[in-house]
Amino acid sequence: MPQIADDSRAGADTAARILDASEWLFAEHGFEGTSMRMITTRAAVNLASVNYHFGSKEALFQEVFRRRLAELNRLRLEALNRMEAESDGTALKPSQVLEGFFGPPLEMAADTEHGGHTFMRLLGRTYTEPAEFVRKFMAIEYAEVVERYTVALYAALPDVPKAEIVWRLHFMMGAVSYAISGIDALALLTGHFDDDPALLKPRLTAFLLGGLRAPLPEPLKVSAGK
Repeated sequence: MPQIADDSRAGADTAARILDASEWLFAEHGFEGTSMRMITTRAAVNLASVNYHFGSKEALFQEVFRRRLAELNRLRLEALNRMEAESDGTALKPSQVLEGFFGPPLEMAADTEHGGHTFMRLLGRTYTEPAEFVRKFMAIEYAEVVERYTVALYAALPDVPKAEIVWRLHFMMGAVSYAISGIDALALLTGHFDDDPALLKPRLTAFLLGGLRAPLPEPLKVSAGK
């Protein structure tokens, strides 16, 4: 029995090492640009170990996401549940909805010690170059969270057309994804860029709230007034 326990721990350590290596490589090179050889080399394992624990490159990619997204989704839903319970039936403020939805990933992006920063860079990169199987996987993983927060935004902004709220959520997710992807476009233009992860959340939150509260464009004002 002790030997079985040791083997179990060794297997878990090997799987974790493969996931950590894959997470970093996928963030650096993307899904298509990362080979199984690169993964086995960085994780210091053989191909048989990867196949044993995960079966395929696609399955490995999904497991890299699943281990972080489960926690991210839990934090988002817990935050929303808590705020709604405290509001006693009153609609939440837009700032509260943004904090609940974008706060956890931005805090994760600032975590440079436990892999959070690397994963959020991977998540941002995946949004900009998703494979078809990734689209389907992410849609399933995010379904409950996106639905709950969209409904909360409808209630928080009753004077804004629902279709416009969906568009603004789309824009906000794009902005966050780009900001955490590690693509320093501003550095290419200016030659310098303050990319302190600890300052990302307050900067981006202020920007997102401004966009969410922006006046409706003229065509939508006319349409809403009819």
